[in-house]
Amino acid sequence: MPTLENDCLVFRFPHHEADGRFVIRFQRTLRIPDSYKTYDLPPGLGSFPLRHVEDYAGRLPAQTTDRGGVILPMWQAEAMWLLFNNHGIDSGLCFPVAIKVAAGKINAVTGEGWRTGLHRGPQDYMVSPDQPWLDGFAIEKGVIRQFVAMPLGDGYSVEEQLSGEAEWGGLQISVVPLKAEVWQAKRRAWAEEMLGRDCGRHPYENSSRSYLQSISQPHRLRSSSMGLAAGGRMRQSIYPDLYNIEDWDIAAADRVFISLLHAKDWKSITGEAAPNEPPTAKAYSDAGLPWFEYYGKDQAALPGSTKLAGVKSVADLFKKETGATLPNSQDVETGTPLHIGPGANAPRPVRSEGSWYN
Repeated sequence: MPTLENDCLVFRFPHHEADGRFVIRFQRTLRIPDSYKTYDLPPGLGSFPLRHVEDYAGRLPAQTTDRGGVILPMWQAEAMWLLFNNHGIDSGLCFPVAIKVAAGKINAVTGEGWRTGLHRGPQDYMVSPDQPWLDGFAIEKGVIRQFVAMPLGDGYSVEEQLSGEAEWGGLQISVVPLKAEVWQAKRRAWAEEMLGRDCGRHPYENSSRSYLQSISQPHRLRSSSMGLAAGGRMRQSIYPDLYNIEDWDIAAADRVFISLLHAKDWKSITGEAAPNEPPTAKAYSDAGLPWFEYYGKDQAALPGSTKLAGVKSVADLFKKETGATLPNSQDVETGTPLHIGPGANAPRPVRSEGSWYN
């Protein structure tokens, strides 16, 4: 069963690996401009607060309490990304997990409705630590559309566009461990290669997207629910699973429902002040702060979903409904991105040919 620790969801599978754990952080970030331009990775601006649903049952809609899990506040048109951390064992190995992510029970990788288990053709999940994060809906090879919160019921969410219903909202996550016998068989073979790798700290934490974390009688609400819509285009690959599908222990899967609440209602529900609204992409870029580009280990990328590629973005729907441009959707100059990831510091070959040699 997952636990809530310091605004993180923590998954442990002690029967598979006593010292391993998998952590998900829900990161605040810039909403990238929603245009035809494809952007590099924006920064992390710190974690969203997470709270147990049952602690505020008297102030939440009955359907929210019935679903269990946790609540999280987001402002309208605010963006988020999910940071994955595999914490290791004494020898420095990372215990792998498969992660399925859905928004409003629409799979963020395939655009299909929620299905229990893991599936291929198309692959409907990701594998961590190979997948370091997820920023949105996979629309094509190497491109996602950013997760952007909008009120459920206004027609913006991917759930409403693909299912025709505004029923679930929020995020749904399932985490599946590698089978114990598969892990033990692999562990010795990997030990020499993996020895010394520090999985207790995210490998891109110091130079990367989390670099701006310092920025900035109860009444029962009728509804404060938010769904995730499709925002701007971003460069990000979803990597294929290199294991056999039979290697995953489906019976041991853990799952959790994350209900998204409008941040304006956060204080009336929890008694805590809501996080400040994040800076705009323009303000961030005008300050000369960096964007990021991820370099993997020559991994292939999944092709993306044709269903998700056909979803209308927040800016498109806003203009159709109001005739106006969504605020803060103009393109910005981002400069040269910082390179992060395991392939970012690969040795650069020295050119050997030249006029001196004959």
